[in-house]
Amino acid sequence: MRKLEKAIRAAGPVIDPAFAKNLYAPLLASAPRGGEILRDIAYGGDERHRLDVYLPLGAKDPAPVVVFLHGGGFIRGDKADREAVGHYFSRHGVLAVLPNYRLGPRHRWPAGAEDVSSVLAWARANVAAHGGNPDHIVLAGESAGAAHVAAATLVRRFHPAEGLKIAGAFLASGVYNAELELLARAQLGIATPDPRNEAYFGTDFSAYRAMSTVALVDAAPFPLAISYAELDPIQMQAQAGELFAALVTRHGFQPRISVVRNHNHLTQVYAINSGDDALAGPLLDFVRAPGK
Repeated sequence: MRKLEKAIRAAGPVIDPAFAKNLYAPLLASAPRGGEILRDIAYGGDERHRLDVYLPLGAKDPAPVVVFLHGGGFIRGDKADREAVGHYFSRHGVLAVLPNYRLGPRHRWPAGAEDVSSVLAWARANVAAHGGNPDHIVLAGESAGAAHVAAATLVRRFHPAEGLKIAGAFLASGVYNAELELLARAQLGIATPDPRNEAYFGTDFSAYRAMSTVALVDAAPFPLAISYAELDPIQMQAQAGELFAALVTRHGFQPRISVVRNHNHLTQVYAINSGDDALAGPLLDFVRAPGK
């Protein structure tokens, strides 16, 4: 692991999918696998509305459930990229649901939050048939996936008709303030035009505040965890702190907040199921006992 840590620190606060994937590929190739996988189950009408279910190993009672959304800057990514996450939870006795969701620029805000709500409705209706506990569902996401989970849970208009009814939510290195990323592009090193945010939030910049989750929070408090990587780009670190502060001071939340040491934006996720539990350990602990 020291060799990996040295390589990660040498790369610095980059978002480089090929680097992260190649770094962990040898470890993940020989990593332990979980149980049976049910693939490409439809949860909606779009071609991206498909999810995989990783059945839990060794679960005697209805298993806790985690719904994990991949990242990809709002414009790319696939559930297959996070198969290691599904195996990790499966072999630890957790039923894992890994969905795809609609991407920009074809689908713009709030498509991601709407898709999280649809996946949650599917999970509540179906996980019991696969050994999961519909009353113990944790929504989790990384990067753009965390942004979608944050919007879907913290903004009531995106809650399912029957209410949110989740055990908790875990947000890893997400985008929660599109307006900040717009107005501070120079300071944050964000390109103009912005290939991520403009593809998902559009180019009517006057509307960005109305699409920034941190400005829209109106949900009742629920168990929540916020994390960011030690070598995350500065905008992810800033937004994690901003969201934490807003939730505590204005909305009555008491979320957990933590930093994932020795990792950057993507390596923290690629490390899951590799033997490196820097992110996986706190995430698993939260999924099992989100209220503690």
